[in-house]
Amino acid sequence: MNSFRSTSSRRHFLKQIAVAGAVTALPVHSFAAQPKFATKEGALHSALGVVKNRAPLTPSAFYTLPLGSVMPKGWLRQQLQVQADGLSGHLDETWADVGPNSGWLGGTGESWERGPYYLDGLLPLAYLLNDDALKMKAHKYIEWTLTNQSVEGMIGPLSNNDWWPRMVMVKVLAQYQEVTGDPRVIPVLTRYFHYQLSMLPARPITSWGKYRWQDEVLIVLWLYNRTGDPKLLDLARLLRSQGYDWQAQFADFHYTQRCTRESSGMQTHGVNNAQAMKASPVWSLISGKEEDRQAIFHQLAMLDEYHGLPNGMFSADEHFAGRNPSQGIELCAVVEMMFSLQQSLAILGSPELGDRLERIAYNALPGTLTDDMWAHQYNQEPNQVECSSHHSPWTTDGPDSNLFGLEPNFGCCTANFHQGWPKMAANLWMSSADDGLVAATYGPSEVRTVAGGVAVHLLEETEYPFRDTVRITVNPASPVDFPLRLRIPEWAAGASIRINGQLEPTPAPKTFAQIKRLWKAGDVVEMKFPMAPRLAKGFNGSVAIERGPLVFSFPVGADWVKLRDRGMTADWQVYPTTPWNYALAVHDDTAHVLAVEERVIGKQPFALRDAPVRIEVSARRLMAWTAVDGVAAPVPQSPVESTEIEEEIILVPYAAAKLRITSFPQLKD
Repeated sequence: MNSFRSTSSRRHFLKQIAVAGAVTALPVHSFAAQPKFATKEGALHSALGVVKNRAPLTPSAFYTLPLGSVMPKGWLRQQLQVQADGLSGHLDETWADVGPNSGWLGGTGESWERGPYYLDGLLPLAYLLNDDALKMKAHKYIEWTLTNQSVEGMIGPLSNNDWWPRMVMVKVLAQYQEVTGDPRVIPVLTRYFHYQLSMLPARPITSWGKYRWQDEVLIVLWLYNRTGDPKLLDLARLLRSQGYDWQAQFADFHYTQRCTRESSGMQTHGVNNAQAMKASPVWSLISGKEEDRQAIFHQLAMLDEYHGLPNGMFSADEHFAGRNPSQGIELCAVVEMMFSLQQSLAILGSPELGDRLERIAYNALPGTLTDDMWAHQYNQEPNQVECSSHHSPWTTDGPDSNLFGLEPNFGCCTANFHQGWPKMAANLWMSSADDGLVAATYGPSEVRTVAGGVAVHLLEETEYPFRDTVRITVNPASPVDFPLRLRIPEWAAGASIRINGQLEPTPAPKTFAQIKRLWKAGDVVEMKFPMAPRLAKGFNGSVAIERGPLVFSFPVGADWVKLRDRGMTADWQVYPTTPWNYALAVHDDTAHVLAVEERVIGKQPFALRDAPVRIEVSARRLMAWTAVDGVAAPVPQSPVESTEIEEEIILVPYAAAKLRITSFPQLKD
């Protein structure tokens, strides 16, 4: 840890005065004055800054609330605390790429995407936990960025002038401005975007930036809504014209088979496509065209049809890899897909995007992290029977791809995974275009914002997605009339809503149920979502079992073998200790009566030992289904026959089983 002594005297000075509370040494809204923004009153102050789209932009259906308006509670807050206690809270102490010599701290170290990536998750994590130590870690990067802008307007390390990493940093600065009100951010972003507008004709976006232009346009429009600067719309149009046409790719989709970079290019890269899910919705704000608004649904349909996985993602071990559930998906793609869905849901107001978001967040995200979040995989597989150094089944990635560790295969996910849980928590609730509130996704939380012109506090008490009830207490500062929209998942037929004990009309699935009334302090909304087990069909006629937003897997016995120490963490291989090759004796007309056991939700709800829901199902071994080089063979075509004895096996939530079978062959009736 001696490298920490190499921090510059300026950064050391800023840190010391922040600790000492010497407010006069920094601008009014700088870090020394910021702890107040994480208080309840500060969250309300931040929420007052909800900004709607300015003409000529098309209005959004919903608007994301400023960071700090929605705070996690219950199991969700504990999940964020586990993350803070794990790699997210200590990465800078054990990984040089975001350590004190980072180029984004003025050093000579890594100066590309890893500093901004890390900050994009560290900043919301720090404020959602109101953790001063984490805020201080994040603030070092922000302070350096804000105080080291060039005269021309460029931000970031001088040693790297790639537009792409700055697309991430402007996202960070927008979050920071919303949660703190720091007056320096908007002028810095304005100068940077003006500089970029002047430079792009001669130095256009290339490589990663070409495929990720929509992430920057999102923040360009964020700034336009606050300043009305017409040059920002010119910049948005220029970025789009220089960027890749994602809508055209999916309108005539050719990538229906397993791909490599050599055979297809960066347009089949998994993370690029995850970020591209927001491209058409974001652009629709400028174009106003319905075809742009609807394009995301065709994109999702193409991905599901040709590369869909049962955890809500699509396969891509760097590039599209087909529907075989033994193929993987990169952790960066998971968190970027979540962010794309959050932004697209806000723009379009489509409830099915919330369903998809929950499916990914409550399965794929925790399924690729160790329970203590000190290690992660680069690629996860729904049918994952071994995590070891094998070249199979990857087409582009290396043999360490599904190890659990510090930076298996490549370090981008090490820097980028941190945004997943914090942004999920921060976007549970949204504001609607008609000044109401929206339960976009569900999780234990509290909200302090403004609805109908009145300060409102909402408390959401729930153990969702493990349980079927949600209780929301509405506490406006004074009686106020505003619409409350509640997302009814597609699987929740027969859902019920009660207001102060009175039953409301049965809401339709795949809609937002709207309740418009005069809300008074202490009003209670109670929802119940039926969560009967159900079957989902997949590759080769295979079946997966779902309940609510959770996907269930058979947990294969696991022997964790340390491969190497990696500073404060380690790299791990995981080997199977029990059979896994089962076919299920379950069908559409019997799935709903499968035995479900609900258990106490522990401090790590996605851990196998604390699995809060278990499902029992009849199965038989399928001896012809084997693994080669640690990889389960493709699921045999269903239906299948087996003469093995019938067994009752236990399934647990997908994320609880780090070795697992999720897609099963189906036995003949």
